[in-house]
Formats: sequence, C-alpha cells, structure tokens
Amino acid sequence: MYRTHTCGELRLDHQDQEVTLAGWVQRTRQFGGMTFVDLRDRYGITQLVFNDDTDADLCAKANDLGREFVIQATGKLMERTNKNPNLPTGDVELIVSDMKVLNASKTPPFTIEEESDGGDDIRMKYRYLDLRRPSVQRNLILRHNVAQEARRYLCEQHFMEIETPFLIKSTPEGARDFVVPSRMNEGQFYALPQSPQTFKQILMVAGYDKYFQIVRCFRDEDLRADRQPEFSQIDCEMAFVEQEDILNTFEGMLRHIVKYTRGYDIGEVERMSYNDAMEFYGSDKPDVRFGMKFVNLNEVSQNKGFKVFDDAELVVGIVAEGCAEYTRKQLDALTDWVKRPQIGAKGLVYVKCNADGTFKSSVDKFFDQDALKAWAEKAGAKAGDLMLVISGRTDKARKQMGELRLHMGKELGLRNPDEFKALWVLDFPLLEYDEEEDRYVSTHHPFTRPKAEHVAKMFEDPGGVLADAYDLTLNGNEIAGGSIRIHERDLQERIFELLGMSKEESEEKFGFLMGAFEYGAPPHGGIAFGFDRLCAILGGQESIRDFIAFPKNNSGRDVMIDAPSLIDEKQYEELYIRPVEVEKA
Repeated sequence: MYRTHTCGELRLDHQDQEVTLAGWVQRTRQFGGMTFVDLRDRYGITQLVFNDDTDADLCAKANDLGREFVIQATGKLMERTNKNPNLPTGDVELIVSDMKVLNASKTPPFTIEEESDGGDDIRMKYRYLDLRRPSVQRNLILRHNVAQEARRYLCEQHFMEIETPFLIKSTPEGARDFVVPSRMNEGQFYALPQSPQTFKQILMVAGYDKYFQIVRCFRDEDLRADRQPEFSQIDCEMAFVEQEDILNTFEGMLRHIVKYTRGYDIGEVERMSYNDAMEFYGSDKPDVRFGMKFVNLNEVSQNKGFKVFDDAELVVGIVAEGCAEYTRKQLDALTDWVKRPQIGAKGLVYVKCNADGTFKSSVDKFFDQDALKAWAEKAGAKAGDLMLVISGRTDKARKQMGELRLHMGKELGLRNPDEFKALWVLDFPLLEYDEEEDRYVSTHHPFTRPKAEHVAKMFEDPGGVLADAYDLTLNGNEIAGGSIRIHERDLQERIFELLGMSKEESEEKFGFLMGAFEYGAPPHGGIAFGFDRLCAILGGQESIRDFIAFPKNNSGRDVMIDAPSLIDEKQYEELYIRPVEVEKA
C-alpha cells in the first residue's frame, strides 16, 4: 500500500512504529547534515527527517526535492526534540529509511500555504493547486459536513430525497434562463432550472408529503461575490402544513446544522415583520447580532428652520454607544463614507452626548441644547453616546442608514463572524412594482399564496397585499426563503392575471401545474436554503467562491478549463443554430 497512516494522524502513541506516508512536499530545510521535509496531505503535515550521516544517498535525494513533489516515505516514528505546538503532529517526526518520488512537480505559480501569494485570477486558473491549500480544504470539509447534517436532520424528520430534472421548459420570470438547444427537436430548447419549484409542488400533488434535495440551480444573471451562475440549494417542500409548521421544522434544521458543524447554539430565533425590518433596520435581512435600531426623528427635528430636515420625508438616526469621543477626523471619514456613490447620502449629521450632560452637534447653529436633548431622549442616547442622522426620501434614507449601521457594527467589532444570530422575516408584500416594466411582479415567485384576508383586495390594492412568505436570515444574510403555495387552479389563474399574464400565456407556461391542481392538490409550502451562502457564513466569510470546488469568475467564466467556448461547426449544424461572428482578441 502507498501509506499506513495519513499525515495528520500520527501522535506520540505511535512512537517507535514503522510508518509509511505519502503526500506532497510542502517545504524542505537543510541544517548541516540534516534535511527536514514537511509532508502534506489533506489531513495535515508531518515532519520527515533525513540524516546525511546514516544515509548520504537518501539525504542527497531529499535535497533534490522541490515543492509539491509527490513522494512516499517509510521510517520509524520518533518524538521530536524541538516540538511544534502549532501542529497536531508537532510532537513527532518520521526518521526516514526509504523514500520514493512518485511524481515530480513544476514549481507552482503561487505558494500552497494558508495565506497564498497568488491573486484571484492565477488561483482560479490553477484551481487544482489552490484546492490543496489547507484553508480551502477546510471550507470544502465544512461544506461536506453541512450537507451531511442537513441530510441527517431531514431524514430523521421523514423527508425523502427525490431528484428533479435538469432539462426543463423555459419560463422566463425573474432572472434569465440558461437554454440548451435540442438536437432531436429542431429549433426547440430546454432550459436549465433556476429552481425545482414546479416539480416539488407536483410531488406534493403526487402524495410525497416531505421532499428535499441538495440541488444544482442555474441563473444567467450579473455576478457578485455571493452569486454564481450555478449554485446549490437545500430545496424542501411539505404538504398538509401551515406557515408555523414550516418555521418550526427549518428553524430546527438550522439549529441542528450550526450545532453539529460549528458547536454553536443559535438560541431563540426571533421573528420580525418585513415592515418592521425596513423601518428599524433599512433591510429585509437585518443583522441582529447588535442593536442600533433606527429612530424616527421627524417629530423632534422638523419645522425648526433647518431646510435639509424640513424638506425631508424621513429624518432617521442611530445611536453608537460609547462613541462620543470620536474625533473630527473620524466623523469626517464617516461623512465621506456615506457620501460615496455606492451609498449616495448627501451628508451626515452627528450629535455627541457629552459626559457632563451637554451636546455637541454638527448643526449647533440650527438646534439648541434643549432641541438636541429631545433628540437624545427620543433615541434613548445617554452620556458618552454618539448619534448619527441621515435625512431624505424614506426608502433612500433607510437604505443609506442601513449601510451605515452595518459599517459602524463592523468598525466597533459587533459583527463577530464566530457568533451566529438567526431571524425570521415574515409578512412580505406579495407583489412589488417594477418601474422599468410598468407593472407589478412577484416579490418571491408567482406561486406564493396571498394571505387569506387579502385575497379579496388583490385587484383593488395589489401593492397592499401581503403574502404567506418568509425569509430566514443569518448574520444579516438571507440564507433561506419560502412560502405557503397556491394549490387551487382558480386562485393561481387570478395571480397570473394580476401579473399581466394572459390565459393563453399562463396555460402555455404553467398549464401542466394548474392541471395537476385539479386532481386533489393538498395545501403545501416549502423553503429553499442557499447552500453555498450558508456554508460561507458558517465559515466566517462573505464570498461563496471558496466554498465551491470549481467556481466561475465575475464574468461567469471557468478560467481553468476556459469555458464557455466556441463549439465545432458540425455541432452548430446538428443543433440547427448558426454561430454568431465573434471578434477574436
């Protein structure tokens, strides 16, 4: 066999044993007549020792080893005299008696270390080398563990894992579909699924009352750090349930996953309405690891002669506890931060609550001490605190203050990546108005059930209709979203009509689903977790890229295999499509 042990398992208990290891050369060091080699596999690192006095040829062979050579080494395991407390194997070393080079390696274009010297582009091109780095390996191990714990929990709850098709019908709604031409059906196309939504609803009609799968989904949309053209969901659906059943089941799943992958108890999962989330945090996915709730200051700040506030739809503030000692330089930096194009605020007002009970403000000439005291009382600010205030149109002011709140939370160390706080956001609007298309579109998707008491006013007040929809957030990130579904054909047809879809169009796109509803569709609902994002948050990182084995870059390209790429002319002919002339760089 190539090895008797891995490079991460040897301890003092194995002392004096004959051991064979295999792995990659991390680094070599020569001291006098001794050569030390750190041998690495995905389990860890073990130090190998070659002695010129006992075997000069073997030691010379070790001196010729380069980084990332693949070798096999056999010898006796001994206790180290200079132990390394930073390695689990740091108490032992292998005194090598025989060594074979299994494969040589070119010098890697970047260091295979915890912190590499390679930039994103070069690491993506040589992803197979980047995947050797311990930090990336830990990410993928975490991903594996999250998947296993999700499966374990759901199986214990009697869910069935059922696969749904990847080649489906294109029904553009929301993000663009990736389409696949059909060779056997001239001029026709499949689409890759943006989610298994309609299939899992049909499974409920079919009687499989608890379904799940960890499934690949595809969306042809602009990319960010937390987006990829292909991504994974923990997709779930349940029949004969109400919203409370869904919340309890999947709150339990999140608690289980966090406990068994991170050893952390998330405690009680709070619940908050969408309207409250927007009013008090300026976001439908607020980070509730810390306070700084918004305070509406309209009543105490307007009609005082300060035009900026008097003309504003909303004057909103937050309290940064213990920050009254911020310097002018720090306050100017905050003002510059909110005025950046990404935030878009026109300015920032501050009020320092001094220890002696007085107040110092950037608008002192418009507001006296009594007025500023009223602000502080309204906001619950005490001596030593700093108030930060933004004004403007309600939606913009809330969004800008939401970004500032997160920035302050990070600056003050209140967003600990090793602390996990979950929140349910409920009672979303069923629809939102799309100004570009000049019509209402679904906030989630068109199969979301409106609240029973709002069905009657759908056409009179579509913007005021609330849905039986819910999002689960973790540390200020949406990790899951779902809803109770429509299970009656007539109500689903009315929703399509509300979205501006003709009967012919809805029948063409979703006739198969509405037809299924006529054969005893049970009440049902579900949820889908963003699997990649959940793993990234549990790993304490913001980008999902390093939690995916082979991710795409920000242009949607796999630079390792150079995809997407042109295809052969013969393939174009077989698929009945004509190539577009592409200008070669």
